[in-house]
Amino acid sequence: MFCKAALITVALALIASASPIVKPSSGIRIPIQKRGSLTNEDGTFNAEKVARELVRVQNKHRQNLINLKNNVGVKAFNKGASIKPLATIPTHVKRDGVDLTDQENDLLWTGEITIGTDDQKFVIDFDTGSSDLWVPSTSCDSCGSHNKYDPSTSGKKESGSFSISYGDGSTASGDPYTDTVTVGGVKVTGQYLAAVTQESSEFQSDPSDGLLGLAFPAISSLNHDPFFFTAVSQGTAKEGRFGFKLASSGSELYIGGTNSDLYKGDIEYHDISSDNGFWQIGGASVSVGGKSVADSFDTIIDTGSTIITAPTDAAKSFWDAVDGSDVYDSSQGLYSYPCDSAPEVSFNWGGKDWAISSENLSLGETESGSGSCVGAISGGDLGLGDNVWLLGDTLLKNTYTVFSVDDNGVGFAELA
Repeated sequence: MFCKAALITVALALIASASPIVKPSSGIRIPIQKRGSLTNEDGTFNAEKVARELVRVQNKHRQNLINLKNNVGVKAFNKGASIKPLATIPTHVKRDGVDLTDQENDLLWTGEITIGTDDQKFVIDFDTGSSDLWVPSTSCDSCGSHNKYDPSTSGKKESGSFSISYGDGSTASGDPYTDTVTVGGVKVTGQYLAAVTQESSEFQSDPSDGLLGLAFPAISSLNHDPFFFTAVSQGTAKEGRFGFKLASSGSELYIGGTNSDLYKGDIEYHDISSDNGFWQIGGASVSVGGKSVADSFDTIIDTGSTIITAPTDAAKSFWDAVDGSDVYDSSQGLYSYPCDSAPEVSFNWGGKDWAISSENLSLGETESGSGSCVGAISGGDLGLGDNVWLLGDTLLKNTYTVFSVDDNGVGFAELA
């Protein structure tokens, strides 16, 4: 999985504006760090890492749809959405005998939180594509060297159960608790979380301890408010917004507002287009070289997905519009294109064009010196709906992105 990453220190700070006439934001700044890469050090594409990432994302959203069905019913599904079979790693991209520590497949954004009145520390993945908080329990014998949650100080055992599935066919499961949770300076009480008592073999060597979901309650496996919604209802988040800057350095989650030091101009908000539990906005289009190649589709904005996944036919139409493109791996929905002539790609929701840099579009060369790069826009059926694209870091690393309960929308702004 990942190479070792340093633990992230969470700093509490009020961010003052450069202009004296602008009021400082009241939010909390949380430095975060990206772990791992889908590109090898020599600039080539790592097929196994990408395969594991695609399977992880597919199974994550499979579980989200199961949760949505249980919590709300299939009436909340997007048109054409369905729960797909559990995905597994394709045999043709597996490397036999490779230690999971070196695979770096779980590519998410990590920071530190505390749980309990005794401030137990955990390194956590922050994910807008899921809705539950889970960490290993002290009663877990298969949780490796992860920090483990001891509920004896202030935790309260709740009824129910929790489980998630992985691409190697294994699962992580545990018990629900409520306890105090603090992210930066934002503290909530009575927060539902899962204490994992059996951890997947695929996750045991991961340097992060668990995950904190930032999507809506409808896709919660625990069927209770996620952390941010609890913080808004208890008034500890000063605004019903949080913002992400995702970059190779200087990345940040800002809870309870936006950090105006990290973006310029106005935030362009777009309304949530569904009550299905995702940060989903509609009316999207994507262009290649300034010409639209797909329009009127919905997009799920997911910090827990490294690349973009489009419906299979839509991905084909997109890459057909790119000069010199070719199918790289049809089973994975991956395409290649000439590295020295990367297409100009941008998304639009009825306002500005939000471009993807050539650096973020490429997952690396197919082979060293081939001159052919694997694109970070794949095609596949995640079960999310007939006309729904999943937008991950390939886009989000190019914008300042705001998720707003107050505005019931997702916003984009230019990076400062």
